[in-house]
Amino acid sequence: MNVLPDRCWENTLALIAKKVSPQQFDTWFKPIVFESYNNETKLLVLRVPSSFVYEYIEEHYIELLSQILLQTFGQKIRLTYRVMVDSEHKKTQDIQADPADAQATSAAKAWSENAEVDTQTKKEPELDPQLNPHQTFANYIEGESNKLPRSVGLSIAEHPNNNQFNPLFIYGPSGCGKTHLINAIGVQTKQLYAKKRVLYISAHLFQQQFVNAVLKNVTNDFIKFYQTIDMLIVDDVQTWVNSEKTQETFFHIFNHLFRNGKRIILASDRPPVELQGMSERLLTRFSCGIIAELEKPNIQLCIDILNSKIRRDGLRIPVDVTQFIAETANGSIRDLQGVINSLMAYSVVYNSEIDMRLAERVIKRAVKVDDTPLTIDDILEKVCRHFNVTVSAVHSKSRKRDLVVARQVAMYLAQKHTKMPAARIGKLVGGRDHSTVLHSCTQVENRIQTDRLFSNEISSIEVSFKLKK
Repeated sequence: MNVLPDRCWENTLALIAKKVSPQQFDTWFKPIVFESYNNETKLLVLRVPSSFVYEYIEEHYIELLSQILLQTFGQKIRLTYRVMVDSEHKKTQDIQADPADAQATSAAKAWSENAEVDTQTKKEPELDPQLNPHQTFANYIEGESNKLPRSVGLSIAEHPNNNQFNPLFIYGPSGCGKTHLINAIGVQTKQLYAKKRVLYISAHLFQQQFVNAVLKNVTNDFIKFYQTIDMLIVDDVQTWVNSEKTQETFFHIFNHLFRNGKRIILASDRPPVELQGMSERLLTRFSCGIIAELEKPNIQLCIDILNSKIRRDGLRIPVDVTQFIAETANGSIRDLQGVINSLMAYSVVYNSEIDMRLAERVIKRAVKVDDTPLTIDDILEKVCRHFNVTVSAVHSKSRKRDLVVARQVAMYLAQKHTKMPAARIGKLVGGRDHSTVLHSCTQVENRIQTDRLFSNEISSIEVSFKLKK
């Protein structure tokens, strides 16, 4: 073979990149690592980061991969995936694949999907899916904290007849975007498969319906209705903890849907293993598909979410205010949305621009911040970081303008946010007397009243030490 095997793999990736979208390439093919190729046995070994990636490629891209490998390696090869099963201990498992069978397998699955679409639920009445049409994948911004659940959810929505990863169990803390994601799965499914009977329901409402069915002696009708669903999406399943009758009823519904290849999507604020009070047989079913964690979004994802909402709502918010909101929302998407809505309302009612002071005012009412008592060291650290000076320089006798401003601001904030007397503050800021502290506070207060940019700077510093970790 004239071309080195690793170069053949690079050529393979280049050709694949032309056949799929950039997002698909980055998600499924870029993480693959070329391990080895034996020219005698024609064995190609590719390392993939997880069994999920391997299964997804085999399910959706094996035909494409097979055709391109034939082009680049120039012969029929034996493909083996080296799957990372334990990243902490670097344990892998080799799984053989047979790309030669890809075309037949793909065709068979396509026929199966089309056959099911043609025969499903023709006689069932129309069903309101109870989905929020505004919660879609289009406005569900991707980040590191939600990449896997979003990718899995989108795959399920695009291929609902494929029973892989069933059920999908999504968990994460309040406000991280679980409800948006499971709604997006339902909305996308209905757009692509209009005849699918998709239903979103909260676990609490499901339980209320069940209680009413028991009281009216129509439990069988209740169960039969849910057994007609093609994609059942249940939010906040932790609500059923210690509710034995509800669990038992859902167990029968789950079994029927699962056996018949119907989709089940569940969301909770904790993983199945932590659902104490949930029956063991239900927990094993929750865990038999794929469990995907939604983490709290980091600051960058919060900024991306905010910018997306700002563009949609036609708002004008300064970059530093956006940064402030992202840092203050404690990783809660719900808080982000609440703050933006409140800012918009304040801006309209009072005909005012959205600036740092307005944002701080709204944040105090919308988001719980760290209330740990501040120290003079905390304040000095944040002030010095903001003005890019050292603490020792602030303590010195230097009269350089930047040091004087930093020193005065530190004294002002110390008097405002601590219970220390002026004499104590002066002593801790370079050994000044109390009259220096009072003069500094007056200087800063006067400048705040006349200098809008300086006022915003002070607000920004206050935010930083209110959110100290």
